Amino acid sequence: MRVVIIGGYGVFGGRLARLLLQRGHEVVVAGRRLEAAREFAQEVGGSAARLDRDDADFARELRALSPEVVVDAAGPFQGYGAEPYRVARAAIAAGADYIDLSDAAEFTSGISGLDAEAQAAGMQVISGASSVPAVSSVIAGDMAADLSRVEVIETAICPGNRAPRGRSVMQAILGQVGAPLRLWRGGVWREMRGWSQTRQVEIAPDMKRPAALIGAPDLTLFPNHFKARSVVFRAGLDLRIMHYGLGVLSWLRAKRLLPPLERYDRPLRWVAERLEPFGRDTGGMICAVMGRGEDGAPLAREWRLTAREGLGPFVPVVPAMVIIEQLARGERRAGARPALEVMTRAELEAALGEVGFSIAAEARPAPVLFEQALGARWGEMPDVWRDMHEVWDMQSARGAAEITGPDGWAGRIIAALFRFPNAGRDTPVCVTMVRRGDTEVWQRDFAGRRFRSYLSPSKPRHVFERFGPFRFELELTGEGAVMGMEVRRGWCLGLPLPRRVLPRSETREYVAQGRFHFDVDLSLPRIGRLVRYQGWLEREGEAAQSPSA
Repeated sequence: MRVVIIGGYGVFGGRLARLLLQRGHEVVVAGRRLEAAREFAQEVGGSAARLDRDDADFARELRALSPEVVVDAAGPFQGYGAEPYRVARAAIAAGADYIDLSDAAEFTSGISGLDAEAQAAGMQVISGASSVPAVSSVIAGDMAADLSRVEVIETAICPGNRAPRGRSVMQAILGQVGAPLRLWRGGVWREMRGWSQTRQVEIAPDMKRPAALIGAPDLTLFPNHFKARSVVFRAGLDLRIMHYGLGVLSWLRAKRLLPPLERYDRPLRWVAERLEPFGRDTGGMICAVMGRGEDGAPLAREWRLTAREGLGPFVPVVPAMVIIEQLARGERRAGARPALEVMTRAELEAALGEVGFSIAAEARPAPVLFEQALGARWGEMPDVWRDMHEVWDMQSARGAAEITGPDGWAGRIIAALFRFPNAGRDTPVCVTMVRRGDTEVWQRDFAGRRFRSYLSPSKPRHVFERFGPFRFELELTGEGAVMGMEVRRGWCLGLPLPRRVLPRSETREYVAQGRFHFDVDLSLPRIGRLVRYQGWLEREGEAAQSPSA
């Protein structure tokens, strides 16, 4: 096929050109700089042409090249201005199919607006034929196919430090650092900060990288497409000084102490180039899906791609190559749409393997914390109670509580140190729960008074709960539909606490009138009550909003 690649001599367009030429396609290397296009074409093959999407005669100049397929590999797609789909429309008018490598959520989602136009012309228009959402959707779709409930889809991309950095890529990332980021987590749209909440991800046994929240088409497209309760995307850098340095810049921008960072792309790129010798040329991608099988069993499935010896920049162009091969076989579906599951996993993995990537996959049981602790009793608890404790990624609940304050001055001092809530009636409550590996972080907010604890696994029917330097082992007690929690052991800074100084927790959780209810009464020997809070909660989520809200 005759393929015109706009940005065909760039980081990604150039690699796509190489792959297509190896497969016998006729490639036109196009871009704003004709000399650069000619130099590249002389080196790898194909022909060269000057094309600038901002030119008044762009559509005519594109048509004159007689393309069968037009690929936009230029970007940055976040900044395409008042006519974002000018290239796609010009391709349709030229009688060509269209593909782009967009990683911009709004751009990729909006391509569906050209559906009628593309269908009328009999052309296929695909946006986002890149690592996300093309690769991620194919893998997530295959791993989620037999799940009765998809709870979490999480993808992370961590390139090697020696991977080439085009200006468009730099601008796309920097434009999001410190900016508001909208994510669907726990069935609720939440606003977070771009390049924050770093977690460690394991791409391969010898490759663990930090990865932070950043925008991607997956965040907009996957909640509805897969009916997932949480969709998360992260990216990470090889050198920690660069990764956490961006984290500092993210915080400064969020505090309005810095302007948008894309204006600093040149100096930051200069810094990255100076640090290039200190990093590696290996990187990778991980896609994880968590949910319940048809039998209700909790499952986690992970897919890992490892890119060694500088192969990383080929990942975003493999989907476009596969789509062009489909078109060459006459497999065309007219219309305009994002690149969601536009190929099979077998097609994708065969192409990735041919390029030289290593792929690994695994599946394992993944019970949530209280399900693991309770064993068979988990299934005996009411649905509303289980929903409150089924923390796969992040969820929140709201309600109201009556709070009784401490006994005496000593109790008041201790309660203040732990930030326990003040006495009051009908106090608004918000509890946010976040899963981090096998640990759950519970933040309780009583009318602005917040305190946090960390829960983690212990032996059967027990969990650990940590408040600052104090760690306690709680036994899950109670009978029938009532759950109790009692303190059995404790430590401070790792040193065991004598039983005579252990706090006493009279905790009950139960369901009444369709609501989750709690009653927590915490006291210390010889000091008396520290706090008692009792009330109700309702989990936020699908009942209130849909992914398209």
